[in-house]
Amino acid sequence: MKLSPTFRDVLASAEGPLVGLWAASGSPVAAEIMAGSGADLLLIDGEHGPVGIDGIVPLLQAVSAYPVTPLVRIPWNDHVLVKQFLDAGVQNLLVPMVSTPEQATDAVRAVRYPGAAGEREGGRGIGSALARSARWGRVPGYVGAADDFVSLTVQIETAEGAANAAAIAAVDGVDALFIGPADLAGSMGHPGKPGHPDVVTAVDGVIDAARAAGVAVGVNAFAESDADRVIARGAQFAFVSADVTLMVQGSDAAVASFRERTGGEAAQQETDSY
Repeated sequence: MKLSPTFRDVLASAEGPLVGLWAASGSPVAAEIMAGSGADLLLIDGEHGPVGIDGIVPLLQAVSAYPVTPLVRIPWNDHVLVKQFLDAGVQNLLVPMVSTPEQATDAVRAVRYPGAAGEREGGRGIGSALARSARWGRVPGYVGAADDFVSLTVQIETAEGAANAAAIAAVDGVDALFIGPADLAGSMGHPGKPGHPDVVTAVDGVIDAARAAGVAVGVNAFAESDADRVIARGAQFAFVSADVTLMVQGSDAAVASFRERTGGEAAQQETDSY
């Protein structure tokens, strides 16, 4: 039995920038709809989304029939969580709030099995024969080749992380950097203002550092102008919307359109006044 190509493989074979969507609702149905959109990437949010380890498998199963590469963001840079999410079958892990090369190194160690003596460090517990990661033992030689089946992306979303971007990108085993402008803005003293000039400069600096290190880099960029700018700067991927965002926008627009056509807005306002 073969596993899907990793995010690292997809990046290496990409002929242009990759576009991604978020599966933030925790709904397998919504995730499947997103997966059928033609997007290259789908980011399942286990940090802020209402889904835990037990909800990840149905989401992965729901999108597996589509030509989309799923990434999963875990809640924190924690060895236990990494082990559980990988054993659940997550191949492409996104670790949030990585601000130092030491934290990046810790994440790399968590996703790797121990190697032969003197080869390299690894802290992942070996339980794949009983786990979905190796399809319950049906993937031949999974333990020895596990590095080929897993990719690691670390998220840069603090001022410290942006300052350390070059050192983080240089950590062996980090396949990509992903920039989160919202938390980065908060860390820089501009909460709710990811478009602040200081934040934009920091985002550009991380892109430049990653590119100089030969490491893939992407950005969360829901505004079209932001997505266009970071891709022009050299980012190889961008996440441009989310299931919950699209549902909010679509439902608000549908209701507003109906009320505008039927004069229902005044009636709704009268009802709201009771």
